[in-house]
Amino acid sequence: MRIQFTHELVALTNDLTLMCRVAHDAVERVIDALVDADLQATYEVFALDEQLQKMYGACEARTVVLLALQAPVARDLRHVVTAIQIASELSRIGWLTSRVADRIYRSHPGHVGPPAVLDILAAMGRLAAHRTAVSGEAVSTGHHTDDAQPAGASMEELRLRLLSALTEADPTQSTAAAIDLALLGSYLERCVDHTDRIDRLIRFLDTGIPPTAQPRDDPDPGE
Repeated sequence: MRIQFTHELVALTNDLTLMCRVAHDAVERVIDALVDADLQATYEVFALDEQLQKMYGACEARTVVLLALQAPVARDLRHVVTAIQIASELSRIGWLTSRVADRIYRSHPGHVGPPAVLDILAAMGRLAAHRTAVSGEAVSTGHHTDDAQPAGASMEELRLRLLSALTEADPTQSTAAAIDLALLGSYLERCVDHTDRIDRLIRFLDTGIPPTAQPRDDPDPGE
């Protein structure tokens, strides 16, 4: 019984690691779709999101079976509960990239915004892709490592740049268009928020310290 349970935990970790890769691919492809108004990349984002939602359902089913039939205790229970929470965060990243792709699709064959705004959105996407890759490494190893901030601006700096660019945009641009672009930035920013939650869940798995009790580098009053 114990050997079977261990095999199930390994399979669950492998499923989550694959979900991280799919989420990372979705973020990278949505950047391509944004920058190039690439309809093929847009369709790929939709397909990757659909794959993530199916994988989330499979992970959820697996964890329910483990909890119901194996009655795990202590660290094993923490592992199972953390796994379903991580899967949920990854499914939300897929949903967010799909929302960005939907806006790109509706704007095709044009771009969603002017070049200055697209540059900022692409930078936000690259940061989200980096953080998703880091989270995937943590999920695969079961240990959190301090993330070295990639060269460039932080997400907060990029958010402020985006708001400034939208304020200084062509006065002929409608308010609705500016709101749509701000919303795209919010979607990409929230992808990073979900990776933050995954990182805290991995710390919980590794140390037993609940996510709410862990110190935070940056306040996030909107979470």
